[in-house]
Amino acid sequence: MLKEKCGVFSVVSAGSSDAFVPLYWGLVAQNHRGHESYGFLTYSEGLKRYVDLGLVPRIEREEILRWQMLLPGKRGIAHVRYGTSGKRDVYSHLRDAQPMVVSQGRSKMGIAFNGNLVNIGWLRGALASKVPKTRATSDTELLCRYLASKANGGTMEAIGSCMEEIEGAYSVVGLRSNGELFAFRDPLGIRPLCLGRSKDGSITAVSSETVGLDINSFSLIGEVEPGEAIVFTGESMERSRVARCPRRALCGFELSYFSRPDSIINGRPVYKTREEFGRNLGRRYQEYVRRADVIVSIPETAEDAAYGLHEETGLRWERTLRRHRFVTHRAFILESEDRRVTIDRKINIADGGLRGKKVIVVEDSIVRGDTTKTIISKLRERGAEEVYMFVTFPRITHPCFYGIDMATFTELIGFMHDEAEIAEQIGADAVCYQPLEDFVRATGMRGEDLCMACVTGKYPTELAQRIADGVKSRVNQDGTRVYELEA
Repeated sequence: MLKEKCGVFSVVSAGSSDAFVPLYWGLVAQNHRGHESYGFLTYSEGLKRYVDLGLVPRIEREEILRWQMLLPGKRGIAHVRYGTSGKRDVYSHLRDAQPMVVSQGRSKMGIAFNGNLVNIGWLRGALASKVPKTRATSDTELLCRYLASKANGGTMEAIGSCMEEIEGAYSVVGLRSNGELFAFRDPLGIRPLCLGRSKDGSITAVSSETVGLDINSFSLIGEVEPGEAIVFTGESMERSRVARCPRRALCGFELSYFSRPDSIINGRPVYKTREEFGRNLGRRYQEYVRRADVIVSIPETAEDAAYGLHEETGLRWERTLRRHRFVTHRAFILESEDRRVTIDRKINIADGGLRGKKVIVVEDSIVRGDTTKTIISKLRERGAEEVYMFVTFPRITHPCFYGIDMATFTELIGFMHDEAEIAEQIGADAVCYQPLEDFVRATGMRGEDLCMACVTGKYPTELAQRIADGVKSRVNQDGTRVYELEA
């Protein structure tokens, strides 16, 4: 299992409605993007902030008025977080919770950020003379201080400077103490960001995923384009493409794992793409299809692919693997033994007639192999005779610099081992990855419009490529995230 930083949402209301209610629901719809912390920042004669740890809470109808008094105003931003930079203790999680607010002279600025910065060392150095000591341990504060330091020339100009000088993935929503709200996306469009509006036109929203719009019954206007900035000042909205890049590089993991299946990416529901992943696997690995008796899927992101595989092959899809809905602990942030126990608690396998059967297990990805190994062991206990892993995402061999927490070579089972060795390591009879060319074709996008660096080792930004090449030649063993070596 992976974690990704994070989900963002913003609201500008030009009517009678306050921002909090649509902000809250937009965040609830994207809680899958972050379980560590959540937060809100609104504007009403100044900035009002609230952050806390864990899932976005359930708010009863009678509590709404209290929250609106706590977070008043007709514009605001919100955030759910998994940390991919900074420390991982509980105190740091709360200290680094977003939206994060910084002061610049007499003004303040807050941002909510999805992504990860690569040239964090340069950024820290650039701010050293202006901000000798920072409060937080994540890259978000540095990004916010950088923007605030450039904002005297105007918000649009500050965003333009950011895009010229900062390397990495960043989809950002922000709010200034003068009430100006802004949103922007890095020049490669690595992380998703979209724009929507209420049916009566009174509310405009920016969201990491379209489901944040859907839950509010907002209409999708379209993507915030790579390199585009949007600034809301008073009643006006200004859109500008402040940076252009000859290519796009949407993270392929959004399509395989992170985005909700009912979100729209590239004009198409994500679940449709995942169904095609399953069909591809069925066509590609007919030898194992002919031998298999049944399909099972690891919930929840592999289920659409399992349905596609079922349609393609006619094999029975047995949904005997079930996730315990209220066990929300994330295995990837734990030590090895705790991770195994947590996985064991999260996934239950019913006695679904697997005894003596040859089973295809559909999974979205294999990163470290811990989850997969535990589940295969449980399937064997239930009597499965043979287990073939069908994996929708190609074999991961390189770390990520752009917001997914797979940041060292040695933690990646696909870097350390080939397919046969991986099968032995996790206890499978075969591991069948979807080839890269099949994956790209199923997305309906061009290969050059996707970031697949974790598979190919070809990074869309220069510094990331240089660091990865240097680290790979001496493979770090100390657990340091590769992008933190630059810092």
